[in-house]
Amino acid sequence: MSESNSLLLIPVENQVRELDPKLLLACVAAQHGFSSIVGSRREMEFNIDSFPSAIYLSKSMTIRSLLFFRIARRFGHRIVAWDEEALVHLPPKTYFSRRLDASAIKYVLSLFAWGQDNVDLWRQYPHTPKDMPIYAVGNPRGDMLRSEIRSYYESDAEALRRTYGDFILVNTNFNHVNAFGADINLFKPVKKPGGKARFGRAARGMSREYAKGLWEHKHAIFSRFKELIPALEAAFPRHTIVVRPHPTENHNVYKDIAARCQRVQVTNEGNVVPWLMATKALVHNGCTTAVEAFVMGVPAVSYRAVVNEDYDSGFYRLPNGLSHECFSFDELKQTLDKILSGELGTPAGAERQSLIDQYLEAQDGPLACERMVHVLETIEKFQTGPGGQPVSTLLQRWVLARGLDLARRLKSRLPGSHNKPEYQLHRYPALPLDDIRERMARFQELLGYKNDISVEPVSDVMFRIQA
Repeated sequence: MSESNSLLLIPVENQVRELDPKLLLACVAAQHGFSSIVGSRREMEFNIDSFPSAIYLSKSMTIRSLLFFRIARRFGHRIVAWDEEALVHLPPKTYFSRRLDASAIKYVLSLFAWGQDNVDLWRQYPHTPKDMPIYAVGNPRGDMLRSEIRSYYESDAEALRRTYGDFILVNTNFNHVNAFGADINLFKPVKKPGGKARFGRAARGMSREYAKGLWEHKHAIFSRFKELIPALEAAFPRHTIVVRPHPTENHNVYKDIAARCQRVQVTNEGNVVPWLMATKALVHNGCTTAVEAFVMGVPAVSYRAVVNEDYDSGFYRLPNGLSHECFSFDELKQTLDKILSGELGTPAGAERQSLIDQYLEAQDGPLACERMVHVLETIEKFQTGPGGQPVSTLLQRWVLARGLDLARRLKSRLPGSHNKPEYQLHRYPALPLDDIRERMARFQELLGYKNDISVEPVSDVMFRIQA
């Protein structure tokens, strides 16, 4: 058991993808004496001065994290990190320049890895401190895929079956070329004919050559998927086609397609797990959802009508490797026919099992959340963390807090900023307190926890959870 009132700060960026897994983590942590605050990453970071000394569970270690890490340490917080994007990741050199910062990682006490591949990746990084503890514990998102936990979504899945009937799920991941805001793409729109395109936010850390090749490849696949959606509707008249865009994509292009069709629906509602439970098959290209589908035993098909092995093997090896791969629409149709008739199931074989075992820990045995909490108890008991001392004077706290507020206001006005209010609302809309309490009650019942768990609002986008 941890010390009474030990506090975890658990930030959430993409609500539909991260909130439920992190509520599960908070539920497990509560049974071990931790109090957790779960909610909007933006609001949590910009109000870091208002929390007592805590362990902050960062979801990234980019250059963007550096200023926050410095300030968080000054307020006495300790930092433990994982990377939400390290399961399906870029080639090492590009991943390092995009997802890791040599100065930021020095503020981190310990790292939580998805699996051995993630451990090996971080150990290759030349700026990872030699004595940095890296724990291959899995990830709370992986816990949600396990049979004993995913029944949490059974009522949601049943509601989807009633609403959509038999459906084929098309998951898109074209946020590099079809982002919510044009400045967030790999390249910003060219303002003058013949002008040179400037990097958008998605190209941060990439060489121009790599970004240009990726843009061309993703744009070509995007064009094929826009053709694919109405073609699927025509080919499978007894099924609804549900298009689920990436959380940071612009949905309008898909809604325009759906408006010209009869049985195409576009939605990003809720976590993907109940959608996978309810669907007959998943169609994608290089999407992390295919990894989740494989673990859950749901047939996934990678539609690879455009191929570039430099990117497909270097970036998307895992999701494509765990899927039936089809290189033309005719091949895709034949494969889906076999899946829908029950003739073909989830791709199998020792090679695929070895692949997923390399990338994802905690597929059985203790939950990833339980493994994480065990490590956090050790940190809480024995470590005080490197770096500066907690801010001790009211003046210092006031200056840092005002600096945070100024940074928040300035960043919200920058082109391509993730801090623009409309983009934050897209990624993390406010949720009612009763909704969070109901989710926690479901987790408690699944896990057999008898201790009452309190859920109280910190703001409209942050909640305190404790036993």
